[in-house]
Amino acid sequence: MAEPSIKKAVLAYSGGLDTSVILPWLRETYGCEVVAFVADLGQGPDELDGIVEKAKASGASEVYVEDLREQFVTDYLWPMLKAGAVYEGKYLLGTSIARPLIAKKQVECARKTGADAVAHGATGKGNDQVRFELTFMALAPDLTVLAPWRDPRWTLTSREAAVDYAEAHGIPIAQSKKSIYSRDRNLWHISHEGAELESPANEPSDGVFVISSPLADAPDEAEYVEVRFDAGVPVGVNGKRLGPVEIVLALNALGGRHGVGQIDLVENRLVGIKSRGVYETPGGTILQAAHAALEALCLDRDTLHYKHRVALRYAELVYYGQWFSMLREALDAFVDRTQQTVTGKVRLKLYKGHALYAGATSPHSLYSEEMASFVMGKGYNPADATGFIHLFGLPMKVQGLARRRAVESKE
Repeated sequence: MAEPSIKKAVLAYSGGLDTSVILPWLRETYGCEVVAFVADLGQGPDELDGIVEKAKASGASEVYVEDLREQFVTDYLWPMLKAGAVYEGKYLLGTSIARPLIAKKQVECARKTGADAVAHGATGKGNDQVRFELTFMALAPDLTVLAPWRDPRWTLTSREAAVDYAEAHGIPIAQSKKSIYSRDRNLWHISHEGAELESPANEPSDGVFVISSPLADAPDEAEYVEVRFDAGVPVGVNGKRLGPVEIVLALNALGGRHGVGQIDLVENRLVGIKSRGVYETPGGTILQAAHAALEALCLDRDTLHYKHRVALRYAELVYYGQWFSMLREALDAFVDRTQQTVTGKVRLKLYKGHALYAGATSPHSLYSEEMASFVMGKGYNPADATGFIHLFGLPMKVQGLARRRAVESKE
C-alpha cells in the first residue's frame, strides 16, 4: 500500500518523553507540518508551564492549548461516576476516560487548522492506541491516523532509546534513565507504570506516590467529609456548594492527605496483555464510595442490582475506548433515569487509606426504620411471609420431591 501523502498532522502533545520525541520524528519521517494540541485536563502547572515554547522548539508549526477541565468533569467524569463504572473491581478509569475527550478536541483542532492527519504517541502494546483511534473513527473517519509506535521505521522502542533521541535532538525532558516512570495525570488521578513496577513481585515504594500520602505518613486521626449530590451529580462538599472542578480538587486534597485511593493493580489490557499499574485517585475514590452509599439508600433492589450489571459493561466501554458508541449513549439514558432520586448527603470517615461510610440522608430514601426494626410494627405482618416462602420456594420443593422419588425407586 502506498504511503499517504501528509501535509499537516495534529499531534496529541503532552510534553512528556514520548510525544516530545514523536513530534520531530513525524516531521523528519513524513516531511509534514506538525501541530501540537495540548489538552489541559488538570495535570498541573509542572507539566504545562513552558509547554508552548517546548513544542515550538521541537518543531511544531502551531501549538494549541485548551482548558478542558470543566468539560472533562461534567461531560465525562460525572456520567462515569453516575454509572458506577469501575474496571476489574479497582480501577477508576482515570486515563481511560480522558482519551475520548482529548481525541475529540484533537479532531476539532484538525478541522480548524486544515490538517489531513491526526497522530498519537500510544505504544503498540497499550490500550490508548485503541481509545484514540476508535474516537477518530467515530468522529473523523476521513482523517489519516499516524501511530509511530506501529510504524516499521520507528526504532525508539524503549524509554532509554527515547531519552537518547531527545538528548541528540536537544529536546529537554523531565525523565532520566535512572528514574523512569511512565505517568499520566489529570484531575481524576495519576497513574504510575514502568521501572521496578513492571514486576508484580515488587512492592511500590513510598516515593512512587505524588498526590497522596504514603499510609505511614497519613494522619493518625480520622477526618470526616460530607458530599452532597443532586440527581446523582456531586454539587457540594462539607456544606459548601462548589463547582465541578472545585469539588474534585477539594476532595483530592482531603483524600490525598489520608492516603485514600491508592490502588496497585495487575489488570487485563484490551490487547490481551496483563499490565501492572499503581494509581492514585483520592477524590474519585471518595466520590465513588459516597455515590454508591446514596444509591443503596435511594434505589429499589431490582434497579440497584441491574445497575450493578450495567456498571460492569459501562466500565468495559470506557476502558476499551468505546465512549462514542451507541451502547454507551443508550446506557447513559438508563443511568440518568435511575439517578432522578439519588439526591442527598453522604458522610465519610477518612482514615489511613480508607473512605468509610459514616451516614447518609436523602429526601428520597427508601429505608424505613419501622420496617427494618426488629420490633414488629403495623407496616409488616409476619404471617404474610408464609405464603411468599411457599410460592418462592415451590420450584425447589418440586426438585426436592423429584430427587426423593428417584432415591426411593432405587431402594
